[in-house]
Amino acid sequence: MAPTINALPDFRGETVRGKPGYFRVGQAETGQWWFIDAQDRPFFAKAVNNVSADAEATHDPAARLRTWGFNALGCGSDQLALDEGLPFMAVVNFCSGEETVNLGGVKLPDVFSKDWRDYARERAAEVCLRLIENHELLGWITDVSPSWPSRPELKRPGLLQVCLSLDPNKAAYHAAWEFALALHGGKLERMAKAWGAELANKDALRVMTREDHGIATAAHRRDDGQWSQEFARRYFVTTTSAIRKVDENHLVLGPRWGGPVAPRLRRECAAAVDVALVDYTELGEVSAGPVMLGDFCWAQNSFYESTGSRRVLGPTKIERMLRRGRLALARSVAHTSVVGYAWSRWHDRKSEAAPFGTGLVRADESAAVEHTELLTAINDRVEELRAVALAAEETL
Repeated sequence: MAPTINALPDFRGETVRGKPGYFRVGQAETGQWWFIDAQDRPFFAKAVNNVSADAEATHDPAARLRTWGFNALGCGSDQLALDEGLPFMAVVNFCSGEETVNLGGVKLPDVFSKDWRDYARERAAEVCLRLIENHELLGWITDVSPSWPSRPELKRPGLLQVCLSLDPNKAAYHAAWEFALALHGGKLERMAKAWGAELANKDALRVMTREDHGIATAAHRRDDGQWSQEFARRYFVTTTSAIRKVDENHLVLGPRWGGPVAPRLRRECAAAVDVALVDYTELGEVSAGPVMLGDFCWAQNSFYESTGSRRVLGPTKIERMLRRGRLALARSVAHTSVVGYAWSRWHDRKSEAAPFGTGLVRADESAAVEHTELLTAINDRVEELRAVALAAEETL
């Protein structure tokens, strides 16, 4: 059950973030984190991303969501769905500016560019002012699936290598070279030796990057980690301050990543935003809240792949998916730091087929009952699951 409260006295006052009359977040005296709605009631967000509503459809998305136990709209939901009176999340999209780091599969803002910082302020004013007095807005998502680079140990170019390989007219290029050379006495040859790479000049590194060949030595990983942390710090400081300058009423949720991210990146996000969106696999590394699962779905390999057992008889692929998915979601919603979750998407992708589509609604608008029936059961028990988990902790 949720805390038996009508108001904030049951929350630790120093933990409450946000403005009265709008959605806030805080830690109850029990230790659990919750959203707090405009009426000062604890609220656990059960959302779906990308909800769309066809004006001629025979089914009402909001009615379906409520029937299945959902109480909010995730990011990417269209205006017709937003008009239904459900709490929702909105996206600012700071990555849409012209000043970008766009190379090697990476597309991020050039956080070292003054032009991008100016754009961030303009973008926040353009988007956030429209909803500044909306009492159903849960919070602002800064970007959706920002293209952060693969980890260097995967032998693809990391963020530092990408920035070092940009065109010289980019601010991030000059900042990266100043940073990297400073770590190695200002000498390219010393940097190349430490990284175990043959770099006769700066162009040699650019060629490696364009060929998708990453440097994966321990020394480079260390330098890349420091650079990525500074890059992330600038991104979060700029985006959160831009939002808060024009909208003090609403929470900042950071990016919806779409998958796990490096621990340093996650820490920088948590330090800057009000509620961090995380992947369910990262909860074991979350030491403090509040966090929300930004993109949960059990229709993926990790839930239904076989463990390699030689048994002739055993659970089917769909049975494995639903059993593992139920356990993962039930454990996640019971986590003391979790204030909500968002199912990945409303409609199946065109390339997907039942029963392993990621949406709750098929192309013909029929319900994906293999998902919706189990999700309804879990959604109806969220408060119970959290109460049971809390009672178990208190007995330890």
